[in-house]
Amino acid sequence: MSFFNNAIQFFKDAYWELTKVTWLGKKEVIATTAVVIVFVIILALFVSFIDMILSTILGVILKLG
Repeated sequence: MSFFNNAIQFFKDAYWELTKVTWLGKKEVIATTAVVIVFVIILALFVSFIDMILSTILGVILKLG
């Protein structure tokens, strides 16, 4: 029975801690989401560019061989 009491106490404590959290406002969430999306797009373009360069180099190497 003590397992269930411990589990119940754990969830009560977790809920209590969540009431103390300072959540971001709507503006902050939108701003940080925009930053993440822009960063992901830039990173995807960078990786694609590197992939094209390496594919070209590998193609040239394989044609010479």
